[in-house]
Amino acid sequence: MTVKFTKDHEWITVDGDIATIGITAHALEQLGDLVFIEVPEAGRTLTKGDEAAVVESVKAASEVYAPVSGEVVEGNSAIADDPESASGDPAGNGWFFKIKMSDPSQLDGLMDADAYKAHIDG
Repeated sequence: MTVKFTKDHEWITVDGDIATIGITAHALEQLGDLVFIEVPEAGRTLTKGDEAAVVESVKAASEVYAPVSGEVVEGNSAIADDPESASGDPAGNGWFFKIKMSDPSQLDGLMDADAYKAHIDG
């Protein structure tokens, strides 16, 4: 499965027209201990770049942005109930929300793993 990344440290995987979005291990490292996560509710329509979720740690609060446009089909209530669980498996069970993409061509502007690594090392 292909993983794409944004400059704001979101990751996205795609299965058909459903995209799963979370934040990267690098972002979680920078945030530290998580104390609160708010995920979007199913049915919410997002435009690429919209604030979709919020994550707060003992160090800072940060927004999670929609890397593509579409309708939220599921928010991950497990990480909302237990924020620290997102840190344990950020690219797996730590996903934030799933969205039915309205414009899959928006994936073309995202980074692959090598470009993201260069971005965070840069």
